[in-house]
This record gives sequence, C-alpha cells and structure tokens, in this order.
Amino acid sequence: MKSAAERTGASAKTLRWRYHCPACGADYAIEPGRYLCGPCSSRNGPGKPLEGVLECAFEGQPERGGIPLPVEHRYFPHIPVGHTPLWEPARLRNELGFPGLFLKDDTREPSGSFKDRASVLVAAFAREHGIGEIALASTGNAASSMACIGAAAGIKVKVFLPKSAPVAKRIQVLQYGADLVEIDGNYDLAFDTCVEYTTRTGVLSRNTALNPLTIEGKKTASYEIVHALDRLGQGRPDHVFVPTGDGVILAGIYRGFEDLLATGEIAAMPTLWAVQAEGSSGIARALATGVFESRPSATIADSISVDAPRNGPFALAKLRKHGGRAVTVGDAQILEAQLLASSRAGLFVEPSSAAALAGFLKVRAEIGRDEKVVVLLTGSGLKDVRGAARALGVEA
Repeated sequence: MKSAAERTGASAKTLRWRYHCPACGADYAIEPGRYLCGPCSSRNGPGKPLEGVLECAFEGQPERGGIPLPVEHRYFPHIPVGHTPLWEPARLRNELGFPGLFLKDDTREPSGSFKDRASVLVAAFAREHGIGEIALASTGNAASSMACIGAAAGIKVKVFLPKSAPVAKRIQVLQYGADLVEIDGNYDLAFDTCVEYTTRTGVLSRNTALNPLTIEGKKTASYEIVHALDRLGQGRPDHVFVPTGDGVILAGIYRGFEDLLATGEIAAMPTLWAVQAEGSSGIARALATGVFESRPSATIADSISVDAPRNGPFALAKLRKHGGRAVTVGDAQILEAQLLASSRAGLFVEPSSAAALAGFLKVRAEIGRDEKVVVLLTGSGLKDVRGAARALGVEA
C-alpha cells in the first residue's frame, strides 16, 4: 500500500510542471527564489493584496486516484499529513434536515490545522533543493504548522507572529523548536516584516499566497473530498463551505477542483462559498463591489482575521470565474456554530472553522435538501479556547 507521500507526489516525475501567471499568461520554472510574476507584481506595496500570484500547472495525465504535486514523494518528510476523515454527522444531519451534509475534519492533521497541507509541500521542496531554513508570517496556525513539519523534516523554521496570537499556538511553535519573533502589531505587519527578512537573507519564504506552493498543497483536500464521496457512491459535492481570510485555502480548494475537472474526474464545479467574519470580510466586499479596500480587522476568529487579504485578487478571480459565492457571519453566529459542532457532532473546532459551519447555517434555506454539502473544518478547538469559554460563560 502506498504511503500518503507516494499517493500525493507520485506524478512529479512523469508530469511537466511550471509556474503560471493567470493574470498575464507568463510561465516560469519552479525554482527557489521565484514567488510572484515579475511584471504583474510591480504594482505591489506594503499592506496591499498581492498582484502577480502564481499557480502551479502541469502537462500530462496524472495517475487516476492520485494527487499530482510538483515534488517527488521521496522528498516528503515522514509525517502523516492529509487523508483526513469526511464525517457523516448523523445527529447534525437529522437536526438540520440535510442528509447530504459532510464535515471535512482537518483538525486531525499533525499540528491540528489544515495548514499542514501547505507546510509539508514547502518542506518537501526545501529538501529537494537542499534548503535549510524556512520563514513565514502567521496569525498562528501556519506558524505552528510549519514549525511542526520543520521538526519532522529537520529544517530550521523562523516565524513572525503577532503578540495577540492565541497562547496555545505560540506554545506549539516553541515546542516544535522554531525561532519565534513576536510582532507588536497585526498579521499584515508580520507579513511585511517577514518579506523584508526573506528578501534580505534569501531564506525560503512560506508566506501564504506569496509562495505558490502554499496554494498547491491545499488543493489536496479537494481530491480527498471527491475520492471519499466516490467511495461512498455519492458522486461530487454540490456545495463546499470554506473559511476565508487571506483567500489561500479558498484558492487551493478551487485549484484542486480545477484539476479534477480538467482530468475528467468530475463533470462540474461545485459552488464554493467563501465564508468570512463580518469583522474581516475583504474578499466578500470585493466580490460585491469590485474593489479591495484595507480595513482594520476585528473578529474572534483570529485565523481568518486580516486587514488586507494577501491572496485577494487571485481568490476573487476564481470566485468570479466559477460562480462562487460569499457569505459573512458575526462572532455570535460563529460561537453558536462552534457549540453546535461540539454538542451535536462531537467535533470541537476553533472559531475560524466554526465560521464555515455558521456560513452554511446562514444560507441553508438557499440550498436544496437533497444536495451534498461539505463544510471544511480547518483547525482544532484546542488551539484557541478563549472563544469557546466565552460562549459557555466560563473563564479560560
């Protein structure tokens, strides 16, 4: 039986890979130091969504049932990332009247976060090219994820983390042995500080959206959803609810479904819902108005809290191309959904994950009861217990 790394990286030798800019059509080699499209990125500035975001593209026919990725499996660190459960929550289905509701449970990842999907691919790329250090900015999950995967891979990791990040995520970073740089400011400042560091030192950046591999790694969840539904005889999903901050998870899920469409494994694109907190809704606003504007974020869901969504233009283009939707939810709705997932399905998720469920609850009247709905749950509730404690009226 093939390992997880073999199933995900087996096609790297047989396919022809490149970076592609969907904005201008330019192609680039997948190599260290290449992050953005040169001409398109010339418009970028501090605190703004990134222009010139690249995506991985391949030529050739991947192995059916596998997941094509641009790094061979032999470079993947030995840590079990991906292949997480697709729950069939009977009690929640009955209570809501949706027999086709599924929960994709990425709280089971090694660091407790969906971000491990991106981190393991970045680590594999670093090992392939003999790179010994990776740096990134994060609100917490990407930091603890990269620190976790780096520990397994033997790679030094430096993280730039706002001081306001939940203590559990900071402890994870330190336990895994990463170098923690606390930033007296928000994620956007941490991002810009990290970019300055990687530009000055030449260290490999794992910054979300900036490094195209962060999008490519996250597409693996789309494959897993389709393959799991196929094993259950359920066909393809009709709706997928994705917690959205900077837009990279959303873009990654789209990338996976685009691949599956191109190779004929699915016949139609599901409706993807970008679920954002009302206090951090840059992509939802841009989908409605056509304009990105940076606003101070304020939400209990720290993992999807950003002033300027770094992957905003890229994710927005995917939403428009494929008829995706956006929905915003308030902190009270997020906490209610968190408690519902725990008390009806036995699945304790952090507020950003609960936002995806809250988004489904808000718009479920618009969805047919016979349609298949997947809610993406991206992080363990144990990573941030403050919100859960607040909802219960107890001290954390």
